[in-house]
Amino acid sequence: MLNTVEKVFSLADENISLNTFIKVANDFSFKIFITEHVREKILCSRKLLESFVEEGRVIYGVNTSMGGFVNYLVPIEYAEELQNNLISSVASNVGSYFSDNEVRAIMLARIISLAKGVSAIGLENFMCYVEMFNRNIFPCIPQKGSLGASGDLGPLAFIAQVGVGKWKAKFNGEVLEGKVALEKSGLTPMKLSYKEGLALINGTSGMVGLGVLNWQKAQQLLTVYDFISALTFEGLATKQKPFDTRVHKRKQHKGQYICAENISTILSDSKFIINEKEEEKIIQKQNDGRIKNLGNQIEDAYSLRCTPQILGPINDSLKFIETTLENELNSSSDNPLVIPEENEVFHNGHFHGQYISMAMDFLAINLTTLSNLSDRRIDRFMDKNNSNGLPPFLCKNNHGLRMGLMGGQFMSTSLTAENRSLCVPLSIQTLTSTGDFQDIVSMGLIAARRVKEIFENVCYIISFELLCACQAIDLRGDFEDLASLSKLLFLEVRKIVPALNQDVIITPYIEKIKDLLQNQIFIESLKYNLTNKLVESN
Repeated sequence: MLNTVEKVFSLADENISLNTFIKVANDFSFKIFITEHVREKILCSRKLLESFVEEGRVIYGVNTSMGGFVNYLVPIEYAEELQNNLISSVASNVGSYFSDNEVRAIMLARIISLAKGVSAIGLENFMCYVEMFNRNIFPCIPQKGSLGASGDLGPLAFIAQVGVGKWKAKFNGEVLEGKVALEKSGLTPMKLSYKEGLALINGTSGMVGLGVLNWQKAQQLLTVYDFISALTFEGLATKQKPFDTRVHKRKQHKGQYICAENISTILSDSKFIINEKEEEKIIQKQNDGRIKNLGNQIEDAYSLRCTPQILGPINDSLKFIETTLENELNSSSDNPLVIPEENEVFHNGHFHGQYISMAMDFLAINLTTLSNLSDRRIDRFMDKNNSNGLPPFLCKNNHGLRMGLMGGQFMSTSLTAENRSLCVPLSIQTLTSTGDFQDIVSMGLIAARRVKEIFENVCYIISFELLCACQAIDLRGDFEDLASLSKLLFLEVRKIVPALNQDVIITPYIEKIKDLLQNQIFIESLKYNLTNKLVESN
């Protein structure tokens, strides 16, 4: 539950939506408050584990070693040393560090999982983890090296290392030794007992935290892409009937209908879009009984008229991905689980990240599909034979002396090819490790990291499509003839990118458009205006 006035996130025994998670993860002023019920659940799980230890039961990670040494019994008096050795040995990631908000999302996902009260972590160490989050201590987590099978052991181990006063973390903008970061924030390092190091690292929280941020960005991009599509259709003088909701009622896909309804609503008052009945009259006038090329066509290319059928599956896929992420976020992804309600400990495989790995592969496919669609539309803008009367490469004059927007397509086509190469599924790339103990793994964090790269590329591609659409509008005539909703996007672009009447370096303009397409305030304003118009039309 959120209290946005005081910026408090009250963690209770209830499911958390992705939107709530994103608000808390992205707003560094939010603090987590743990309800008494959650505290009691955590205490009960730990107390039950302690009773099992007293009974002499053999429990993984408690009085046994871990991973490839699972067959070794370790007396309880070695508990702290064993747990510290565990989090040191698996902290083997390499490469650049995750960003602060990514680290915050990973930590928040781990806190939510531990708060389910079946991981048997001690309350004191759990609260230390929560306070690390609340005081904006950002452990330095190298991005590469997680198998995603005993969860994200490596990434989560770097957080645990800071918790015990080791490794390094960013605090108040400085990278400090872990112990120093804790001291400066007023915290005392954790002292780990049996099971606690394992509880801190054994789960899918890395891939979940990153996956939720990926989903949010993709969701926002798809929202704004309906507006970009509409502006592209106006720039290419596209026909309007393919987006009529009366025809989309005839196909049983919700995402397709939503896309068609959005585009149809955006274009409802456009003077650039072509009415097929008028096109029919032009063709009929030229009909003299002979077979000939009339120069007019009654249907547009697939990259235009099949847009709802291409974006619709992405719409529906994002709903599926949302459900998968939300289910995992609100789950206990630990092993073993100590469940007070059952008075039992369960050795299990909840840490396995296959659900998230496959969801991220699916998201990669969706974003690459968006790349393909945008790439084909850009090509139509470039080719005078396919642009319904626009000059080649959107170059108004001095053809040959000037190149127009020719060079921009080099970038967009290159990144489209790159996205295709990145789209090989990672959820099937299992390799055995740990003496064949971890013999099938998910690669879930790699899949989530890979989506970040694909997303970055697709943003550049559609930024160039948007630049082309705005250039085409200026070449066709008065922008006042644009649909009132697509005009909002056109005018916002024109604030940062002028009509290009000479050859210039377009890279700075593409970067500015890319920033605009990720501006949450602007996207929400577009969404608000579209929602209002949908309500009016219905």
